[in-house]
Amino acid sequence: MNKEFYIAVSVKKFIFSLDELVVNIPNKERHIKEQLFERSNELLEFLYLANMYKGKEMETYQKIVLTQVSMLDFYLEYLHNKKYISNKQCENKCNYLLEIKKMIYKWIKNNE
Repeated sequence: MNKEFYIAVSVKKFIFSLDELVVNIPNKERHIKEQLFERSNELLEFLYLANMYKGKEMETYQKIVLTQVSMLDFYLEYLHNKKYISNKQCENKCNYLLEIKKMIYKWIKNNE
């Protein structure tokens, strides 16, 4: 594990924290639960891809990473609106995603 790549470390912590969050989601919302995990894993994958490339490819993957973060935020909001997660849980995870998003924006700005 590369300890220097703080964005990836933060995303991994987010992924590991999802287990405690999705315990109360019923099977009828299984699609949302699966998407939450799938998007989180894709986020990490695209993050590593963006870190490997330079130039236009890097910018493309960075934009995909931002899109993945926004989709995760949407899924959390959806779960909160359906009352499957509490307001505190939603705010906690969304704030964590906001911090990740800020790190990504700073990364993009530093590469310009």
